[in-house]
Amino acid sequence: MNPDKKMTSTERGFYVEIQGGALLKNTVFNFVGLSLPLVIGVASIPYIIRRLGTDRFGILSLAWVVVGYFSFFDLGLGRATTKFIAEAIGKRDIETIPKYFWTTAIFQGILGLFGAGILALATPLLTQHVLSIPPALISEARSAFYLLALSLPIVLVTASFRGVLEAGQRFDLVNIVKIPASSINYVLPVVGLFLGFGLPGIMALLVFSRALTLVAWAFICRKAFPMLKTAVVVHRDVIGPLLSFGGWITVSNLISPILVYLDRFLIGTLLSIEAVGYYSAPSEVVSRFGIIPGSLLITLFPTFSTLKGGSDHRRAFSLYERSVRFLTVGIGALAVCLFFLSRDILGVWLGGDFGNRSQAVFQFLVIGFFVNALANVPSGYLQGIGRADITAKFHVVEVLIYMPLAWIMIKRWGIAGAAAASTARMTLDMGLLFWAARRFGDIGSLSFSEKGIGQAIFALSAYAAAGAVAKILNLGIPGLFSLTVLYALGVWLFVLKSTERSWARSRFERLIKGKEGC
Repeated sequence: MNPDKKMTSTERGFYVEIQGGALLKNTVFNFVGLSLPLVIGVASIPYIIRRLGTDRFGILSLAWVVVGYFSFFDLGLGRATTKFIAEAIGKRDIETIPKYFWTTAIFQGILGLFGAGILALATPLLTQHVLSIPPALISEARSAFYLLALSLPIVLVTASFRGVLEAGQRFDLVNIVKIPASSINYVLPVVGLFLGFGLPGIMALLVFSRALTLVAWAFICRKAFPMLKTAVVVHRDVIGPLLSFGGWITVSNLISPILVYLDRFLIGTLLSIEAVGYYSAPSEVVSRFGIIPGSLLITLFPTFSTLKGGSDHRRAFSLYERSVRFLTVGIGALAVCLFFLSRDILGVWLGGDFGNRSQAVFQFLVIGFFVNALANVPSGYLQGIGRADITAKFHVVEVLIYMPLAWIMIKRWGIAGAAAASTARMTLDMGLLFWAARRFGDIGSLSFSEKGIGQAIFALSAYAAAGAVAKILNLGIPGLFSLTVLYALGVWLFVLKSTERSWARSRFERLIKGKEGC
């Protein structure tokens, strides 16, 4: 493509979306999109369990899990859509967007039909022999799973439409659809129960809602990307790159559940089911905080892809550095507070017994949460520049190391050993990803001291050390709060750059004056 080609208004809009406060705004959109359905789910699930019954709710929960598992038939094409379309936007090669989009959407539709057929054929085996479903509910479960199979092509094709919006940095539109679509998974069972529906009726409502959601995605995408109003055709020249990138994403997606849930399985095998409960509860609490750095990662991946397409290494370098620095001081501060308040948090939420028995688990997992948050940056960068193979290969290496390590540490130190092994695995992952970003990307010249990352690490270390002293002196929550205020002041003065302080002041002034924020 000619680099001197004049941008159209559409192209210019895509390019501007990765500037200034748009990244922060998109991260906030994603955070709301992840957290609001979670809140709705927490509020509605107790009612669903009471009205539906434990057994039927178990079947409904399994249905949600099965949809997630069969989404592997996507073969990573949803993420590949985002990567290659974002890269095309960076190159200002807008005319290739329909080629990537329609090729992916058609493939996902075919893969979805294939997966639906497999699930339909497996339903009698699953409901009668594999799953321990009470005989009286087998007929209902079978009907629910057949309906579930119908939704699989819809779910996979939906990923293509969401991917093209993410590639264009239209996270406002993504979450306009995503929030109600995710929330309705919990709301519709409540509505169905109110109307007197059984499990198959509730599942039919969910399938119908997914079809309507796909229509909404299609309508919004055609408005935001007018170039998609072209012939629906598979373009052979883009199949290879899409499948190559998506294949490595699939490898990571297959291994990730093992890395996440292996510890609970081993605890149940080597210790007891009771121990699983004492481990799972703090693990679930810590995992929920993952939506904060996860909101940034969703934004970073298409942004790095766009910058890669435009060969804008300087801005990619700047974004990488700022992301690491802000996560260090922000998520790091949250991790320090959670670490020192672990007993109080568990005691208030689950009772004193959990506070005593699960405190070490919580603290180890909080450290893992922090290092995993930092790992999001090089992971998003490597995938954004097309090196999904590196992250997948690291996952293969990690699972081979993690399995024996977790076994040994659980046998020796119980649930605390499981948490320590998980955190060690995350730390290894972070180290490998940062090394790979320097080795295979354009991050090799990143200087911790020159770019402010060193100051961020020093500030966080001082804050953690002061928190430890406050804990020893038993200063309690007021003491930790005072230290947090001092830490925030230090970050403002010595970690943030003058341009960043000016930007923050200007946005705050706009907010106070009632004008549009960042």
